[in-house]
Amino acid sequence: MARHSQAFKESTGVYWLPLYEILSAAGLDVKLVNVRQVKNVPGRKTDVLDCQWIQLLHSYGLLEGVFQPDQAIMPLRAYTRHRENWTRYAGQHIQHMQKALRLMNLNLDAVVTDITGTTGTAIIQAILKGERNAQVLAGFRDGRCKKSEEAIA
Repeated sequence: MARHSQAFKESTGVYWLPLYEILSAAGLDVKLVNVRQVKNVPGRKTDVLDCQWIQLLHSYGLLEGVFQPDQAIMPLRAYTRHRENWTRYAGQHIQHMQKALRLMNLNLDAVVTDITGTTGTAIIQAILKGERNAQVLAGFRDGRCKKSEEAIA
């Protein structure tokens, strides 16, 4: 039986990383394949059928490995993706805050561009401390805010 010097792996989540590193360390030329490139016909999807399909595509020379940066770049790439995720999560949480405020009949995002900015944060903190008077809340307006106190109230 001939030993193959190449191995192909379909990336799903982060589960492929340890296997990729082990196979690479063992001297195999491991190619990570884009899932769109090996997408099988829908239906009866199993790991065994996936492996057979990938092997068939490889035997016809139809698979190419995706770009994998060298070891020095991998941590930087991970940090960049992590930061990207945190930024996206922050945006989603701000939307949740806006929805919660609207459910309480407070349309703060209609008069303050950024509810997590200086004015928005000051107003929300005052509300959390129990302040309900619209005029008092509008008094927390930062000088750089485009809307007037009357508009905010």
